[in-house]
Amino acid sequence: MRKHWIDNLRWATVLLVLFYHVVYFYNNKGVFGGIGGFGDYPECKQYQDVVMYILYPWFMPLLFLLAGVSARYALQKQSAKEWFKSRTRKLLVPGTIGLFVFHWMTGYFNTVVAARQGVFDGMPVVAKYFMMAVSGTGPLWFIQVLWLLCLVLLLVRTIDQNDWFWNWCGKANFFVIILLGIFFWAGEQTLIKNPRSESLDGLLNLYKPLFYLVPFLTGYFVFSHDEVQEKLEKAWIPLMATAAAAGIALVFTTFGQDNTSPQYLGSPLNCLYGWLMCLAMMGWFKAKFDRTGAFSAYMTRSSYGIYIVHYLVIASLGYMMKVHTSLAPWMMYAILFVAVMLLSPLVYEVIRRIPFVRWCVLGERKK
Repeated sequence: MRKHWIDNLRWATVLLVLFYHVVYFYNNKGVFGGIGGFGDYPECKQYQDVVMYILYPWFMPLLFLLAGVSARYALQKQSAKEWFKSRTRKLLVPGTIGLFVFHWMTGYFNTVVAARQGVFDGMPVVAKYFMMAVSGTGPLWFIQVLWLLCLVLLLVRTIDQNDWFWNWCGKANFFVIILLGIFFWAGEQTLIKNPRSESLDGLLNLYKPLFYLVPFLTGYFVFSHDEVQEKLEKAWIPLMATAAAAGIALVFTTFGQDNTSPQYLGSPLNCLYGWLMCLAMMGWFKAKFDRTGAFSAYMTRSSYGIYIVHYLVIASLGYMMKVHTSLAPWMMYAILFVAVMLLSPLVYEVIRRIPFVRWCVLGERKK
């Protein structure tokens, strides 16, 4: 029987990612990417950036956790070979070939500043295209890392062929579930605290494969058990209240800092808040949203594709409004939010109807 609450939580989190990127694109807190804010901090507070502090600690770990749960369910129905083949088509193809078919357009807006500074002067067209394609990776880091973690999972499964460890994890009580947050904290400690310029340190801190391995494997081994899910369901209210208290404390004590820096992410309070929110969101959706309807069914089917294409809308329209208009900041946020919510599904629906492009960009086979 399909667990609709997992589907609903996944697409709801994807919509939060879209909202986050609208705010992130204009942030002035030193977070890498985007086009910058409407003044320097602290003179210009930009309190709307609080959205980043509320969402970033938990929404991507939650997506990896749900991916781990879903991997367990899929591998109960498919052979490991069939499953990994489908994961490769769905994740690796869009995360590589898709860059050169679609995401080079996002890369254009990501590199337009460099182009204006003359960085590309004299460079062959092919080289420019290649750089734009790579620069267009953007949110696709998620599917690239997820494919790598799927490969790791297959190796781990060879050790636990008889599901001994999986069965043992299903006996976890509520106290143990909370204590798993220690691994969440330990994963954040794998980030490079003082990344070296002109090195791959920054890229490793962006992808964070060792950190995301934690929620992915706990999703597979722990949270795929009905008994564990029921424990979260019964405790969702105190979990949410505790997570909210931790989140409020985090925001009030750290607002203005780069909330993506290794030091920030590795702090105990950030890890406590992030882990509690993952648990609270699962418990809440298990308790209140284990159902489906026409809109939910559409989002369940389409949220992955919407995630894949949405950043082109943000990068292109967000850039054009900031550079070529004199709109008030609140209007830019409003227009960009409405545009990404409406145009992203439209772009997805167009792409999924174009043969071959559908496979390259979305990893979908011919219908």
